[in-house]
Amino acid sequence: MVFAKKSLGQNFLIDKNVINKIINLTKIKNREIIEIGSGKGALTDEILKRKPKSLKIIEKDENLFSYLKKKYHKNNIIKIFNKDILEFNLERILKNKSIIFGNLPYNISSQILVKIIKFKKFPPKFDDVVFMFQKELGEKIISKFPSKNYGRLSILTNYKLRIMEKFIISPNCFIPRPKVNSMIIHFKPKKNILFNIKKIDNLERVTNILFSNKRKMINKNIKKILNINEIKKISDLKTKCRPSEINPEIYYRITEIFEEK
Repeated sequence: MVFAKKSLGQNFLIDKNVINKIINLTKIKNREIIEIGSGKGALTDEILKRKPKSLKIIEKDENLFSYLKKKYHKNNIIKIFNKDILEFNLERILKNKSIIFGNLPYNISSQILVKIIKFKKFPPKFDDVVFMFQKELGEKIISKFPSKNYGRLSILTNYKLRIMEKFIISPNCFIPRPKVNSMIIHFKPKKNILFNIKKIDNLERVTNILFSNKRKMINKNIKKILNINEIKKISDLKTKCRPSEINPEIYYRITEIFEEK
């Protein structure tokens, strides 16, 4: 018997209606599928019914890895990796028009999303990403400027990904039952990116510095990034604004100028 591990943030999705709703977000037939954190395979089973071309699973838990190996040992389109997704080279195993599914552990879900955003090749080989987050985090990811949840994560996400659909999932749909609601978000990569940021790490650095004092004007913190002449290059930048009052495009422009140094 395999039980969910609290230390790995495991909650197994069991509601068939929700599983089908997730699966129906994309067309799976004859596509290359990657699933992060398959659990006991509830979502995996439904993916297989849609006849994908291949299915690669990344599962960190050794007990679940062994369970899945036994469960699917006769299925030759499945390959299972017993790896930590944060250390695994996900980009290396991607094939054109892949779909990535993930019922992500709450404690590392934002790190996994940022890992996807940091892929070296963009537009990437994947066509769709369908991830599950804690609802509170999901609200931060999908928030648009201006709104109360707008911040670093929505700025990073908006740079490379489009949000197609979203829906809320009740705790009753899982075993064990989490204490919070979850949110499914369906992303697609942006084909045309208007700004030329060389490293997402630099956008992270810019947003970290400017959002370090969320309630204060950026006039002091912006000087940690750009000098006076560089600030003047951005005509729409008002240094008496708070970080949440600056639209994403300005953050991208700040990062471009920062990278010119």
